[in-house]
Amino acid sequence: MADISLQEEINRAKEVIKKADAVLITAGAGMGVDSGLPDFRGTEGFWRAYPIAKKLGLRFEELANPRWFRENPRLAWAFYGHRLHLYRDTQPHEGFNILRKLGESKKGGYFVFTSNVDGQFQKAGFDEKKIVEVHGSIHHLQCVQPCCDQIWSADGVEIDIDMESFEAKDPLPSCPYCGGLARPNILMFGDWEWIPHRTSGQEFRLDRWLFDTDDKGYEVAIIEIGAGKAVPTVRMFSERVKDRIFGTLIRINPRDYDVPSGRDISIPLGGLEGIKAVTEGII
Repeated sequence: MADISLQEEINRAKEVIKKADAVLITAGAGMGVDSGLPDFRGTEGFWRAYPIAKKLGLRFEELANPRWFRENPRLAWAFYGHRLHLYRDTQPHEGFNILRKLGESKKGGYFVFTSNVDGQFQKAGFDEKKIVEVHGSIHHLQCVQPCCDQIWSADGVEIDIDMESFEAKDPLPSCPYCGGLARPNILMFGDWEWIPHRTSGQEFRLDRWLFDTDDKGYEVAIIEIGAGKAVPTVRMFSERVKDRIFGTLIRINPRDYDVPSGRDISIPLGGLEGIKAVTEGII
């Protein structure tokens, strides 16, 4: 995309955002890259972040599987425990704050829909009740079995990891209801044990918000950041809502930046750079 064309797209995005009465923020793994988080894009990217996985010959979708909590719980908790500590230690980049202020400035407010399990939107000050974590959250736990439908906070849970062998040390997190092994309340690949009711409640609030904005005749700007095609959950959601409300999708992505129609806006930039570009002079 030529520079002049990119600037035209940025200007179009600014007009949509200025006119909007409300903002729907949809975000994939690319949203966290500017905070220093790995996005696990491609096998090589994942293996750079987790060399032990390369040694074991495991791709992300193979390691992010509930079977390891049964077959090798120390490996499973080394992987998720390392990510838990990483996300706790990471500070959200400036783009989060820009988007939060933008959403708070609109009379219809904002909502967030993300496939990220890292809790960065909450850490950046977004309202807990205005976030959908469609794949769950690493900051919440459930029973591996599961013995019941309970979900509880991971606050206070510390995982001690032997990084040489990439194994979690005892004690591993346990279920307070049956005493068995606990796991993150994250929707993994090939996962039939995930307890969805926390996410379902979030989705109910989002549906109610979308209905309310439509009922009031509000224009909603859909700003999507860092949502790729490998796991297209966020992209599909953005496009579905766009069609439902006849809105305009602003897609910020350095690679998978193609958009469904000429009405939509393609910004081939990284997350933070793109957020700054489309909000400059607005926030």
